[in-house]
Amino acid sequence: MKFSAEEKDILVKKIQLYFDQELGQDLGSFDAQFLLDFFAEQIGPYFYNRALFDANTVLQEKMDAMSDALYEIEKPTEFIR
Repeated sequence: MKFSAEEKDILVKKIQLYFDQELGQDLGSFDAQFLLDFFAEQIGPYFYNRALFDANTVLQEKMDAMSDALYEIEKPTEFIR
């Protein structure tokens, strides 16, 4: 995963805030960046793949609904599929 410099700054600050508030530990910027890189490389693909799966599920449901809607407006003919 690639983040812009602005995104990285925000994420690093969020990691530092989490460590401070939840764990009572001061985490330096370098360590927070290292942790972010680790999660982005090692854990990020799992989140990415899950998002793709979820998006595909939504799209498939929409396509099924569209297919049903098209079937409903189909005109009767002598031709049988």
